Amino acid sequence: MIAFLTRRLSFGVLVLFTLSAFVFLLFYVAPGDPARMIAGEKATAQQLAQIRENLGLDRPILVQYASFLGDALRGDLGFSYRNQQPVVDLIVRRIPVTVSLVLGGVVVWLAIGIPIGIMSARFAGGLRDRLGQVFILIGLSFPTFVLGMLALYTLYFLPRKNGVVLFPPGGYAPLLDDPLKWAWHLTLPWLTLALVTAAIYARLTRGQLLSVLGEDYIRTARAKGLSERRVIYKHGMRATLTALVTQLGADIAVMLGGVIVIEQVYGLQGVGSMAVQAVRNQDRPIIIGVVLLGGLFIVISNILVDLLYAALDPRTR
Repeated sequence: MIAFLTRRLSFGVLVLFTLSAFVFLLFYVAPGDPARMIAGEKATAQQLAQIRENLGLDRPILVQYASFLGDALRGDLGFSYRNQQPVVDLIVRRIPVTVSLVLGGVVVWLAIGIPIGIMSARFAGGLRDRLGQVFILIGLSFPTFVLGMLALYTLYFLPRKNGVVLFPPGGYAPLLDDPLKWAWHLTLPWLTLALVTAAIYARLTRGQLLSVLGEDYIRTARAKGLSERRVIYKHGMRATLTALVTQLGADIAVMLGGVIVIEQVYGLQGVGSMAVQAVRNQDRPIIIGVVLLGGLFIVISNILVDLLYAALDPRTR
């Protein structure tokens, strides 16, 4: 296990190194002048040259990248071109919002998607299966922003017209300050995120479980007189969990890098909204920092998924 973790960590470091080099090169050759953006359109050539010198933009690209890499290894991702604040500090302030949104959404979509998938597989071809497939079709067909707007209209605007406030339209309250207010503000974003993603997990659970229920050891378990519930939950779902863990690890990693649409719809100041603003402002240090953050989450999630494989399936040890 130690050798396995060492290999995976080494590969993860290589991935992050390659990603940082690619992103740095991409923004180096991209159009636009950071010095002009900082100084404004009326800046003189001398002022622009001074800014480029202060930022190190007048040095060769390899020297710039080596300096960036050395600073990054010490936890320094530079300063925002827009507001001159450290990129790490900006990410640290935004990450609790995104983490709260994603982890809460995970709980909701698993609680919705997996039971629907199990029901569809258990009663394949019947009415319950068809209802489950209708849910899957609706969830996969509706764009996230459409579901977000529908949720805001039906659960915020309509009740408010009648003098009832069920949920706030957006915003964020820190968990440690008031847990109830934190959950109240995030309920609609959680539901929006969960309804889209739960359809994916319902379809995946149904497909995997249907294939498992046709195996010989499942027929043997039924022949021994085990209840259908025990056959499905103890034997069938155990084999299905590996596919669900793979999907879950990838989804969490990607979303932790920024749930852009949900954050924009509900006005949440998370990593995704910060990335959108950085792209609009051509704030390259922030963009590079967000990309590396997403890569880090993907590397960590892949390692955790491999460890869960070993716990769920002894054949992978």
